Amino acid sequence: MDQLSAESAFSSVEFAENPEPRVPCVLLIDTSTSMQGMKLIELSKGLKTYREELMKDPLASKRVEVAIVTFGGRVQRKTKFVTAPDFVPPQLDAIGGTPMGEAILEGITMVEERKQAYRENGIAYYRPWIFLITDGEPNDHWRPVAGKVEAGEKEKAFCFFAVGVEGANMDVLKEISARKPLWLMGLKFAELFTWLSNSQQAVSQSSPGDAVALEDPTSGPSGWAAI
Repeated sequence: MDQLSAESAFSSVEFAENPEPRVPCVLLIDTSTSMQGMKLIELSKGLKTYREELMKDPLASKRVEVAIVTFGGRVQRKTKFVTAPDFVPPQLDAIGGTPMGEAILEGITMVEERKQAYRENGIAYYRPWIFLITDGEPNDHWRPVAGKVEAGEKEKAFCFFAVGVEGANMDVLKEISARKPLWLMGLKFAELFTWLSNSQQAVSQSSPGDAVALEDPTSGPSGWAAI
């Protein structure tokens, strides 16, 4: 059995065991050199919080699927799409530059591949999320990618969110993201991932295609962002 066939067979078993509709989310995480130290330490803690929060909700733990792409020096698929019980936050190591454009393309490709797998296995799905976290600016050819993000949002193929950590070039993020990018307050990664989990829990309680109002991340005691 070749690798592609093996992966397809694995997906069939996976969907037979859990036929719940899916909320796919790709996290695009900047692991370039500038993220070294407390930024990556706190971000890694935030990923553990994310899993713990999803696990508290029996329905979300079956419906929300997480994948991780890192970009530091090169783009890597760190984690394939898995539900919370199988999600193990990966070791994140800072290295190299910031190939952000390539990482976004990889995220879009993963979303399209996953949607194809859902269709082939008769699994309903919600609008996918692509969630970018960076403290820098792209050092590759990112401008064509901005057009793909805009087209994806317009066609409702996915929702794209961008979060800038201290040092991020927010002007570039504004050109990439059709939604207004958010500025992370300090190192509030735990609050960010709690918000992400809460938002996806709310989505997972709805029916695919329903509009769900998200909590404002810029206000209240649990606020973590500024714009």
